[in-house]
Amino acid sequence: MIIVERTVVVAAPLDGLVAYLEDFAHAEEWDPGTVKCVRIGDGPVGVGARWRNTSRFRGRETELVYRLVTRTGDRLVFEGENKTAATTDDMVFVAMSDAVTRLTYRATLRFKGLARLASPFLRAEFDRLADETAARLPIAVAARFP
Repeated sequence: MIIVERTVVVAAPLDGLVAYLEDFAHAEEWDPGTVKCVRIGDGPVGVGARWRNTSRFRGRETELVYRLVTRTGDRLVFEGENKTAATTDDMVFVAMSDAVTRLTYRATLRFKGLARLASPFLRAEFDRLADETAARLPIAVAARFP
């Protein structure tokens, strides 16, 4: 299992940031690993909503189906899964002012089957990706909350 966690300060109000990030399709804007992310189904975004996420990692594309499992005023939890991996993305938000929010983003990756053997060798790559995400997310949000 690999766990990466980053905390970023974002120039956006808490409720606006939660609303932006709860639509996982926006991952195309803030997650450097995401190539494409498309909502599965219709209706308002809420607990149970699902997305098909295509990511590129180490030169290969993989697809996971993500589901929003927790949505409160200050927390979002997404779970993603495919044949070789299961992920949990846990986002916790704290308002620092009316226009600034601290976001702690924790990603947990569990590999399945033989892929588990590669887990220790992939840690550095996931740390690098987490650093890139922490740098890119505030920029993507700034475009939404000028």
